[in-house]
Amino acid sequence: MNREYHKWKSGALDREMEMLVFGHAGVPVVVFPTSCGRFYEFEDRGMVHAVSAQLNRGQAQLFCVDSVDSESWYAEDIPGSWRIARQIQFERYILEEVLPVIRSKNLSPHLAAVGCSFGGYHAANIALRHPETFTAMLSMSGAFDICRFLRGYYDEDCYLNLPTHYLPNMSDPWYLDRYRHNSYVLATGVQDMCWDENEKFAALLRQKGIPVQLDVWQDGAGHDWPWWQKMFAAYL
Repeated sequence: MNREYHKWKSGALDREMEMLVFGHAGVPVVVFPTSCGRFYEFEDRGMVHAVSAQLNRGQAQLFCVDSVDSESWYAEDIPGSWRIARQIQFERYILEEVLPVIRSKNLSPHLAAVGCSFGGYHAANIALRHPETFTAMLSMSGAFDICRFLRGYYDEDCYLNLPTHYLPNMSDPWYLDRYRHNSYVLATGVQDMCWDENEKFAALLRQKGIPVQLDVWQDGAGHDWPWWQKMFAAYL
């Protein structure tokens, strides 16, 4: 399997960022790690191995990015305005720095965002904010009720980065038309602490006429890597 390591000084974040690439062709997939996770998480946790057959067949190519959650949503010692500003810088890093690397290696017209738990939030948020760029999203056990991380701080930038807040008010036909042509999958489990959040998020999408596939895995499926390995292999 093709495996590449990349590292550079990010202009958007003013710090070094690292990324791993797996696979040689197929649909490019931006992989967001879990809360404060690292770019090597999907490899270490068996997620890459779980989809090795698909990667070797050239069905998909993974671009596993680093996170700055510890400097944004989880940075409890800094003001809320700084935390949301860091989130916006992170998005700039993805759009202005990671995407050009992806396009230099993969000319597919499609692009997917994938994440587990808090990574599911990142995948959903960027896919919904930029439906012209991200044509698909897979969230496994996604955590979407994240307003609590701001500890009472709230401004327009917060609103525009909380899908559960901006989706109910979405009326722009430009966005809605693109949403309705893209693919959105929410996977959760009967023992998943985020099951209810996924049900509510799917309901928000459906209220706007946006097709969404919500799968609640049975057999004791919970919020953990063994289940996410099975989900990833099933949906990729």
